[in-house]
Amino acid sequence: MHQEHVNLVDSIREGPAAPPPAAAGGSVQRDLAWRNRQLAHAGVAHAQRLVLDRYRLEDPRAAFELLRETSQRYNVKLHILADALVHVPGPPTGSRSWFPRRPLPAPPSVPGLGADSSRAQHGAVLNAALRRALEIAQASMGNVQLAENGLLRLEKHAGLSREFTDFFAFVEHSTTACAQAAENRRQITVKDVAFSDAFDEDSRATILEAGSRACHSIPLLSPKGTVLGVMSTHHERPLNGLTDAQLATLDDLATTVGRWLIWHRHTVVLTALEGLHVTALHAAGPR
Repeated sequence: MHQEHVNLVDSIREGPAAPPPAAAGGSVQRDLAWRNRQLAHAGVAHAQRLVLDRYRLEDPRAAFELLRETSQRYNVKLHILADALVHVPGPPTGSRSWFPRRPLPAPPSVPGLGADSSRAQHGAVLNAALRRALEIAQASMGNVQLAENGLLRLEKHAGLSREFTDFFAFVEHSTTACAQAAENRRQITVKDVAFSDAFDEDSRATILEAGSRACHSIPLLSPKGTVLGVMSTHHERPLNGLTDAQLATLDDLATTVGRWLIWHRHTVVLTALEGLHVTALHAAGPR
């Protein structure tokens, strides 16, 4: 088993690891990498504990393997599966089915995918949406973040540096345009990153070093207004602002992506949870 997986399994017994000791060189990068690992592991570790207790499995390793195998079998990212397992109400006590008589609606089409949206993978839809957003906003750089456990988690990006993606792997505070777009549920334009008060200084420096002088963030909302994530474009030069036509087209795109993400949660992800439930009951045996 990969060492990262072993550490995740062991974290149930040991609790959160201590941060690595600071060193003279590269300590900021090490601290950032440690933070990202801890945040990435937190949701999966929570789901692992829930599976362990709910199905009375032998040990944490068995619970993690069930999550991992379900993720692979249904082609759902592990952290998305874990997040759903934690937040979706559990199966009825004693029921062999988690979601009986569940409707399976057709997915909305996504620009760039069309009819293939019904068969498209989660990542392909986000990539297509990001490409379309960059085309609309006339930008060469951008990213998509999804909401998870009160954070924005970076899922896809184009044209951005490793330093940028490491720094913004998880956004915790509202000192960025993307977090403000999510908080206010509206599009946010930063015309000049160098002089905007939308960022803290570390965020500003990281964005400027990536070659972005302006950015625009679009919240991805469910039909009921729940924030599902944020899509952002980054521009090499300061902006005067996007046109009304661009803003309206981006809003339509975000609405479509939000609907697809909800469809994915209510069909593909719930099917994966159903499969996990059936497999876990079989593994647990008679009670």
